[in-house]
Amino acid sequence: MNTLHDAVVLVTPRSFGVDEPDLRADLEAAVGEVRYNDRGRPLRASELRTMVDDVDGLLAGLDQIDASVLAAAPRLRVIARYGVGTSNIDLQAAAERGLVVTNTPGANAQAVAELAIGFMYALARSINRADRLVRGGEWEPVRGIEIAGKTVGILGLGRIGKIVAQRAADMGCTIIAHDPFADKAFAAANSVRLTTLEQVVAEAHFLSLHLPLTPATHGLFNRDMLARMRNGAYLVNTARGELVVEEDLGEALDSGHLSGAALDTLSQEPPPPDQPLLGREDVILTPHIGAHTVEATTAMGRMALNDLLAVLSDHPPRFPVIPELSIPGGRS
Repeated sequence: MNTLHDAVVLVTPRSFGVDEPDLRADLEAAVGEVRYNDRGRPLRASELRTMVDDVDGLLAGLDQIDASVLAAAPRLRVIARYGVGTSNIDLQAAAERGLVVTNTPGANAQAVAELAIGFMYALARSINRADRLVRGGEWEPVRGIEIAGKTVGILGLGRIGKIVAQRAADMGCTIIAHDPFADKAFAAANSVRLTTLEQVVAEAHFLSLHLPLTPATHGLFNRDMLARMRNGAYLVNTARGELVVEEDLGEALDSGHLSGAALDTLSQEPPPPDQPLLGREDVILTPHIGAHTVEATTAMGRMALNDLLAVLSDHPPRFPVIPELSIPGGRS
């Protein structure tokens, strides 16, 4: 077994150490060799398989890490996820191999929550459409709605959902939420009404998704679920693109049942040129930027780095991912 100073580490997230160069310097000083992803995007499994045969540690982003990748990495000991979600990692295969998987819970919660709130303001006042009108030479008043007094529904009352709840309350909103593992003390202290998923979906003027991607949540917002939303409501998704059936969302917008949507993540990233949502005035799209603030990327980088080095030094990590608990959770 290699010592820490002989270890080879592959780093795939593009933003690792960009705002805090000490992160890269500390990693490079601690291990034998560090390799970086130069492709400008998350790696596919077919690409990773050719890069991991002598890698001891993987500091990973949204790359596709399936069983075939793990089989091609006989020396791999740890996958330190630079972020929270682990749906891109085959956790069962990792457990069978005895690999340690870690993540960075809470590091990006403030950043993602602020984006969700920003989406609500942008949707309420059609800021994206108004901006395009002015740039196109038009000066047409765009009518909006006020957020104060509206009901904000939150699905997944974890770290991010809690911050969204607090910020929405500060805006004068009524807050309702669903989470099978909800912190009832937090809900009581912050006037959050806990209820069923169906009630949250039916009552919310603004519905904010903070769910993990699991077999139960994949495609959860299909034609049927979208039809249950309040007439004229807005959908905000800063969680996982696969939660929403995008074709069905388009239909709900076409019919006028929903007034708009804001999506930081899509089922295919980047989207193909013929993705129907790209041409819609009533949909705001951003390129998975929820966690991309200076503060969040620095915190994620330090947490992932510390756990990566801990495992390679034969010490327990601070934030291990337990497969049995990562699948049925009700939040992100």
